[in-house]
Amino acid sequence: MRDPRTIILRPIVTEKGSAIRDRENKYLFSVVRDANKIEIKQAVESLFGVKVKSVKTMVMHGKVKRMGIFEGKRPDWKKAVVTLEEGQTIDLFEQV
Repeated sequence: MRDPRTIILRPIVTEKGSAIRDRENKYLFSVVRDANKIEIKQAVESLFGVKVKSVKTMVMHGKVKRMGIFEGKRPDWKKAVVTLEEGQTIDLFEQV
């Protein structure tokens, strides 16, 4: 099993994510592209000490950006939506 700190890269803090967190007890994380749902669940449970109900993942494709005549592409990344059991919270998000 990989180290949980290498699977979860960072939390995603946005207005939409805050609304989902308050309404449905779901948290958003940026994770490594080759992580599967089982690894993400185990990483969240071990890092934050909570019980995970479900994990949904999606691959976000990088945007094409231009700077003058030069064109480049931002890298693709993976987003995980983690649903916690009833009554569970992650304190990291509550401080923001």
